[in-house]
Amino acid sequence: MESADKVNNLWKSYKYSGDINKRNELIVHYSSLVKQVVGRMSASYAPYISVEDLISYGNFGLIDAIEKFDENRGIKFETYATIRIRGSIIDQIRKQDWIPRNLRQKSKIIEQEMMRLEERLGRSPTESELAKELNISKGQLNHVLEQLHYFMVVSLDQYIADTILVDNHLVDKCDNPQDMAELNDLRRVLSEAIDQLTEKEKTIVSLYYYEELTLKEIGLILNISESRVSQLHTRALMKLKNRLLRFKNELLYN
Repeated sequence: MESADKVNNLWKSYKYSGDINKRNELIVHYSSLVKQVVGRMSASYAPYISVEDLISYGNFGLIDAIEKFDENRGIKFETYATIRIRGSIIDQIRKQDWIPRNLRQKSKIIEQEMMRLEERLGRSPTESELAKELNISKGQLNHVLEQLHYFMVVSLDQYIADTILVDNHLVDKCDNPQDMAELNDLRRVLSEAIDQLTEKEKTIVSLYYYEELTLKEIGLILNISESRVSQLHTRALMKLKNRLLRFKNELLYN
């Protein structure tokens, strides 16, 4: 591990000269950040995209972070780079458009119906209520939710990235009081949305995102099948996504 003084001097040299060799030294030094982000994301995308490709996408984000980082904005580079790396991976996945059209259509229909029911009931609908509105059985609904799982993980990531990083607005200009207020509002909205999940959904979200357990491991802890974890996780993500969408609309139109 290089000393802090050496890394600081490397940063100063690169920012002063723009020397690509200095930039490459920084890339090597911070390459572990890419591996950390990919390690957390790979379980979600592994069925469709190789770890090597994810690392390649993440490296684009690291390079972009190094080139655009401004230490005067008061953000640690590691924090800034992690967001850039994750955003780069999500952007590249989005460009591939590997999600089948019929799954997109099913997801849109279920999300819209869920949002209508939430507005009408003043709470999140149960599986039975949602299935009834969709005119399908509860078993059919859960089968679709399981199919949608990996799509929803990508989709929620996109919404979070789009909400926080519209033209990198909230991250790059965090010294602006309005931007900081919006970022704090987003954190509050996410926290409130998570609090409104069922206890089992909250546990799954916590174990999946914070403890970074697999669906199978979560199922063993909760004593339910892996497919049931997938269904509950998808439903939780839809609830969070709908709340983020409402928040984004409030930012745009208020």
